[in-house]
Amino acid sequence: MLLTFSKCLSKRGFSALTRAVDGLPQEGSFYSTSANDDDYEYLHHSSIPTMHFQPSLPRLPIPELPKTCERYLNAQRPLLTDEDYKRTESLVSEFKDNTGKELHAELVAHDKRNKHTSYISSHWFNMYLSDRAPLVLNYNPFMSFVDDPNHSQMDQLTRATNMVVSATRFMKTLRASILEPEVFHMNPAKSDTRAFRKFISWLPSRVSWYGAYLYKAFPLDMSQFSSLFNSTRLPCYGKDELVRDEKARHLVVMCNGHFYTFDILDPNGNIVPAAEIQACLSHVLRDRTPAPSHHLGYLTTENRDVWASAREKLLQCGNHSALKSIDTAAFVLCLDGDKVTDPVQLCQTFLHGNGTNRWFDKSFSLVVLRNGKAAMNFEHSWGDGVAVLRLFREIFKDSTERPRVHKASAPAKIDVADRVKRLDINLDASLTASIETARAKFDNQVNSLGINLCEYPHVNKAYVKQHRLSPDSFMQLALQMAFYKMTGTTTATYESCSTSAFRHGRTETMRPVTVLTKQCCEAFAQQTEHSAAELRAMIDACSAAHNNLLKQAAMGE
Repeated sequence: MLLTFSKCLSKRGFSALTRAVDGLPQEGSFYSTSANDDDYEYLHHSSIPTMHFQPSLPRLPIPELPKTCERYLNAQRPLLTDEDYKRTESLVSEFKDNTGKELHAELVAHDKRNKHTSYISSHWFNMYLSDRAPLVLNYNPFMSFVDDPNHSQMDQLTRATNMVVSATRFMKTLRASILEPEVFHMNPAKSDTRAFRKFISWLPSRVSWYGAYLYKAFPLDMSQFSSLFNSTRLPCYGKDELVRDEKARHLVVMCNGHFYTFDILDPNGNIVPAAEIQACLSHVLRDRTPAPSHHLGYLTTENRDVWASAREKLLQCGNHSALKSIDTAAFVLCLDGDKVTDPVQLCQTFLHGNGTNRWFDKSFSLVVLRNGKAAMNFEHSWGDGVAVLRLFREIFKDSTERPRVHKASAPAKIDVADRVKRLDINLDASLTASIETARAKFDNQVNSLGINLCEYPHVNKAYVKQHRLSPDSFMQLALQMAFYKMTGTTTATYESCSTSAFRHGRTETMRPVTVLTKQCCEAFAQQTEHSAAELRAMIDACSAAHNNLLKQAAMGE
């Protein structure tokens, strides 16, 4: 099966990643870094409370059984021979009239018993948390930040400090309920305005979604945002557990295979001054303690039951305090010693690294290389793209537009030895053997993954839009053509589509392969039998069909 993943950034979010250097603060531009200063503590103060729309979000609809069966058959048609398709039709018809009716009735009853959420939510968590497959490659994706446009800020210590401060500011803004709600604006000129926000802030939460709808603005579910910080996935036998401790005030830093921890919030809940965070990170980077002979992070790449067993042994060996520090940390910062620039090597580094300096169970980890290249790697069971993309955009925007430290900034003169604690891990012979086994499995798994890059700058999103086509449909069709050219066959393909327009929505599967895409691939492979106009008409038809499938999936159909 060919798996693809497509997410769309809003125009506002995309521009935040691609802005010109001229509009950014240059070295020497400083912003407040003192505790108790709102300018330092929070990203912004939204006039609309963060969760204002949540009570009035529509519920995810249950698709009608006949239409589900119809869509299934449509997805199977390009993949099957006529004989196999006729048999599939017969089986689907039998299912629809018998077992399907019973299952659909059970699903409707389940939905009525759980009106506070979506019918898919509990099943979705069960699906993720019950899977025993390793997280690395199977579940944890990454998103890579572009370089800071002010290249003097690409020093590892500088960029890591600014990103930690920005992430912490996001966390505080979220918890103070002053983070601007996530809204998809169909007509930004009308709804992404001060007048809209003022109108919505006057409406009670229970009707606020309907007010936004009048402006053709669609609030998105934000229930996953609370799991961004101080959260981890604990390995348990049979089914993992998601845990969170918002009282914890510390950060965990991984460097050279060691774990370090220090507070990023003071006892009053204020963000520690940026110069002090910089001093703590500088201390970590200057630590010359030899790397451990057995790297604990490998265990998070294991089969989940195997990892659960190893974790029990870790607790028996007296590592309760160290594991609790990792589990409850706001997030993990991974400081790598490599200077990677090759795009393929960067993908490998951010997706899995060498396993020695990662903790894949954490809700998310910021990875910053020695040359300032950075990315976010996140565990997927707790949430999807909406929450992570928002954090990703805000970290980049804040750390580049309002940096709190610069390369020439002097770290605070504090007793860092009293602030920063390196976690001691106790291992017995069975644990060291488990780590070595995990390392061998990890190496074998990542070596089986092939990554290559072909960059064709002449065709980009703007170019595709100029030709009145959907960039997503264009890319999906290109993947199909490439696979067909390599194998001479069409294969089942998966594309993920967000259903965050609904309360506790997750993602819906859409099947980009259609009879039209198959015909188009075959026509292009024949090359000489069709005119350019005929081929273009086929591409247009594929794009229209794809957009319709995408719309259906986003609406929970």
